[in-house]
Amino acid sequence: MTAQTSTGEQGSTRTGATMRASTIDRYGSADALTVKEVECPQCGPDEVVVAVRAASVNPYDWHNMTGTPLLMRLGGGWRTPKSSLLGLDVAGVIKSVGQNVTRFAAGDEVFGCAAGAFAEYASVKVDTLVRKPANISFEEAAAVPVAALTAVQGLRDHGRLTQGQRVLINGASGGVGTYAVQLAKHFGAEVTGVCSTKNVEMVRDLGADHVVDYKADDFTARGIEYDLILDNIGNRKISHYKRCLSPSGSYVAVGAPKDRVLGPLPHMLKALLAFKVGTRRAAVFMAQQTPSDLELFRELLDSGAMRSVIDTVYPLDEIAAAFRHLETGHARGKIIVTQ
Repeated sequence: MTAQTSTGEQGSTRTGATMRASTIDRYGSADALTVKEVECPQCGPDEVVVAVRAASVNPYDWHNMTGTPLLMRLGGGWRTPKSSLLGLDVAGVIKSVGQNVTRFAAGDEVFGCAAGAFAEYASVKVDTLVRKPANISFEEAAAVPVAALTAVQGLRDHGRLTQGQRVLINGASGGVGTYAVQLAKHFGAEVTGVCSTKNVEMVRDLGADHVVDYKADDFTARGIEYDLILDNIGNRKISHYKRCLSPSGSYVAVGAPKDRVLGPLPHMLKALLAFKVGTRRAAVFMAQQTPSDLELFRELLDSGAMRSVIDTVYPLDEIAAAFRHLETGHARGKIIVTQ
């Protein structure tokens, strides 16, 4: 397969070369995904083209595939998707650079965020990429961006985490949760992770000070108060979370049950309303592609202070199976798709 390797006078290329990519022309289940030949991406003046080695599957991708909640179709296309390409997390090797790009060169190994990552090549803005540490694989790097961005911004920015606080992470063995445990420890918190029996040792190994097996214990009935709850599941009543918080504690909602029309919105609105009165607070948010955070992850990965937990790796031709795996809701860490 041949991809573009040079840029034109306006910083873009159109060679007619094609690549293999996972595409979707209608909303639906994983059965709607197809892998076919499409045109290679162009390289804008402030962009690079990355030869994708690995990408990871996120709930964000699942929502774009299924077109649910229906509310998201207002921006993504009502009857059919505006974009036929999926994928956001990427790790790979730069093949070409735009005329204004000075930070990177062809051959650099990078990871970050790139629309259309489930493909052989992706065109990426340079401010959403950082260099991949030599001590980690492309699969480990591709697992990081969306999940770790959600974790760090939920803890630090919206949870206002400070050193010495007690933090509870509900859903500690999932994509966001595995990074949240490590990042909370990095920020100096006392961390309690909630997960299933089979994942207790893994969550403890990630650095959690305490691990609650939700199949054997109810963390909302233990009489322990937390300064921050990062909730990746949304499987309890808001009142149950509230009684676990210290008088000035924060509840940060990341995940919630998937309502077909409004998605997690009902749960999040309930949380905001429930904490409207009193000294406790609630926060909801969407993670942002922040260059400084990606650089933080690069440093932590390079030093060994943070690592990726990978559940399963699928080749691009088996991407439908990767999405079906995600749908089970029981992935341990991240699901990866490789070329």
